[in-house]
Amino acid sequence: MTLSAPRWDLSNVYPSLESREFKAAVEDYKKQVAALERFFRNKLGKADARTKVKDLAPLVGKAIDQINKIQTLSATIVPFIHSYVSTNSRDQVAMKMLSEFEQASLPMNQLMTRFTAWLGKLAPKLDQVIKSNKSAAAHAFMLREAAEQSKYLMSEAEEALAAEMSLSGGNAFEKLQGTVTSQLSVDFELDGKVQKLPMPALINLRSHPDEATRRRGYEAENQAWEEVKETLAACLNGVKGEANTLNKKRGRKDAIHSSLDAARLDRRTLAAMLTAMKDSFPMFRKYWHAKAKKLGKEKLAWWDIFAPMGRTDKVYSFEEARDFIVENFGKFSPDLAAFAKRAFDSNWIDAEQRDGKRGGAFCMEVQGVKESRILSNFDGSFDQVSTLAHELGHAFHNECAYQADKTVLQQLTPMTLAETASTMCETIITEAVLASTKDPQEELAVLEAQIQGAGQVVVDIYSRYLFEKEVFERREQSELSADDFNDIMERAQKAAYGDGLDERYLQKFMWTWKPHYYSPSLSFYNYPYAFGLLFAAGLYAIYQQRGADFVEDYKNLLASTGEETAAKLARRFGIDITQRKFWDDSLAIFGKRIDRYVEL
Repeated sequence: MTLSAPRWDLSNVYPSLESREFKAAVEDYKKQVAALERFFRNKLGKADARTKVKDLAPLVGKAIDQINKIQTLSATIVPFIHSYVSTNSRDQVAMKMLSEFEQASLPMNQLMTRFTAWLGKLAPKLDQVIKSNKSAAAHAFMLREAAEQSKYLMSEAEEALAAEMSLSGGNAFEKLQGTVTSQLSVDFELDGKVQKLPMPALINLRSHPDEATRRRGYEAENQAWEEVKETLAACLNGVKGEANTLNKKRGRKDAIHSSLDAARLDRRTLAAMLTAMKDSFPMFRKYWHAKAKKLGKEKLAWWDIFAPMGRTDKVYSFEEARDFIVENFGKFSPDLAAFAKRAFDSNWIDAEQRDGKRGGAFCMEVQGVKESRILSNFDGSFDQVSTLAHELGHAFHNECAYQADKTVLQQLTPMTLAETASTMCETIITEAVLASTKDPQEELAVLEAQIQGAGQVVVDIYSRYLFEKEVFERREQSELSADDFNDIMERAQKAAYGDGLDERYLQKFMWTWKPHYYSPSLSFYNYPYAFGLLFAAGLYAIYQQRGADFVEDYKNLLASTGEETAAKLARRFGIDITQRKFWDDSLAIFGKRIDRYVEL
């Protein structure tokens, strides 16, 4: 269902892409990068581990201050450009601006690589330097992490070439996937008339109350992907091929190695979580079997996974969704509610479904004004209300860092912890509704949304992990065809869903439209969602025990996610994420909800 929904407003950032203010910001960026390059060449590059600490410390401090200033400007310009590109892939001016700024950013990317390599050489004296300079001390974690990661750099010339080539390699393939999927639309009969639906709207039909409509949507979607699958297969081959080549040249053990370092996790923790997830599959299959029975079917087809249950006649207007979210956020924290109200009132959200707009949802921070912007494709369903809550969680995470005066470099949060605040906000919404409803059919509808989402994050995410792992392994040997990708995806889904679904009707084209697969620098952007869900579930259980006293500690945690490993941050709350027990306990929370769902 297409409902009236807002578009975002970024006029307080710059008036337009062609405005004097925007062009001046880009020029300022270039000048600052050039000045940093001169500083590197004339000062920083001439110092090394033999240089005295009293001379090294101010150089490190100055470099940090200048990098923070440049990255703040970049993290204002880039989201402003993306606000146009992501909502209208036919905007040629925005596409040109994005390409131009990517070229302008190359020298900065290369300088950051040089800085990382230089810190690696400085490692023997780094602790002394940190103690001797205020800016260095404030960024101690980042400096030590960079020095450690310097082990996985190629030569300076090779890194510079890789960054430049990526613009016409993996980065270009990523853009092509976004353009193809956002401009694809299908003529579809809905509510008695034929409509041209963009792919996000067509995919959203998976939650339509009428099974015939859901099935026709599924079939129309697959037919559309069939027409563009070879183009998207070429994109995925390009992205994964580039990632494999660079991982090998940089001395990475395998494709997941850099992902784990970026997530600030070790293999032991990932193995503990994945094993717990796998062992929970029978629990989720119990839910799917119960849902199939409620729908009068032996097994669910793919188009039934998102079928609404319980009292589903409620269609939220965007205004109702806003009020619902703000009210329930207020039960957790007045600060969270006030923040969400500010986001809605200030038009930070682009929720309208329209042709040329990217599917899915995301939140991006705009550093220059210390604000965030949220993209979604709102259709009036409770699922989309939850999505808004999820993205507002990301925005609140950013806000906590802003309120604590964290710099850009202090805010470099791993994907695992980046999903914690968003998942917590989803939990707040659903738990508040479950606590207040007395209507079994309404309770069933809310449980359906909650368990359905958890099933996607635990079971489907596991299938995506299996898919990406096999793709990386096979891509080392040769390119894969679209049919190869379909086969890998379908087998991964069978391994994860088992007998929970009808194996005749899975979704082999899942790889085509998930943008995470197409990011050259973000491999395995799947298991962090599971980490976020289960970590947030554990934190929410602690909140239920501690009440309002928990909130301030939670906000402090969000403010400092860029300054420590996930394991050390978790220990603040007495959580040991390296052990299976924590993950099993979090999954058991969903087990109880599934038991209640079966009862209803």
